[in-house]
Amino acid sequence: MAKKIYKRTRTLLEKIDKTKSYGADEAIDIVKSLKSAKFDETFEVALQLNVDPRHADQMIRGSIVMPHGTGKKVTVAVFAKGDKVDEAKAAGADLVDADVLIEQIQAGEINFDTVIATPDMMGILGKVARVLGPKGLMPNPKTGTVTMDVATAVKNAKSGQVNFRVDKKGNIHAGIGKASFTIDQMKENFRVLIEKINKLKPASAKGRYIKSASVSLTMSPSVKLDTTELMEMK
Repeated sequence: MAKKIYKRTRTLLEKIDKTKSYGADEAIDIVKSLKSAKFDETFEVALQLNVDPRHADQMIRGSIVMPHGTGKKVTVAVFAKGDKVDEAKAAGADLVDADVLIEQIQAGEINFDTVIATPDMMGILGKVARVLGPKGLMPNPKTGTVTMDVATAVKNAKSGQVNFRVDKKGNIHAGIGKASFTIDQMKENFRVLIEKINKLKPASAKGRYIKSASVSLTMSPSVKLDTTELMEMK
């Protein structure tokens, strides 16, 4: 089995010049050709930004609805009360019982991909912030997941909203599609993500904003990107 995996990896690596930084279009063409797994691999983007997340104004965080979705079925949990619970259900929310959700989260049961909350429920969510925060699931106004318009938030999540934020080292990782997507779908999803991240560049960030970047599939080697081209995507 190990020999088979090594042979597959070597075959894929032969399609990539590791000494080269590719333009986005060429890189995505190559990534599309790297599909090798039996399942529908995720199209992944990895970026390293020249920011220091310890400073509040350099904590890059946001969300964007992919033009072609992400190809992933998303389970949405909503913390709301009164009429907002009914609105969430009507929009397609999967889990809306706040009391049950709190108990499940405290027990370590995370049965959802996205959490949406109305502002008046954030106090309750404080009980599980230490669980949701490290997993990137804590609702936040910057990602549109703390809102009174729960119907729109649920629809966005279901239709392919990607939430992203830098880690302590300034890295962003995002899955923005599937290997089964067409080349044009991959390229359009990629462009809107990069444009969004460029718009969030803090005024206090000095030097080259995007230090490094690559694209890959779940089981493929990564393809290095030309960061100068990326920073021109506005």
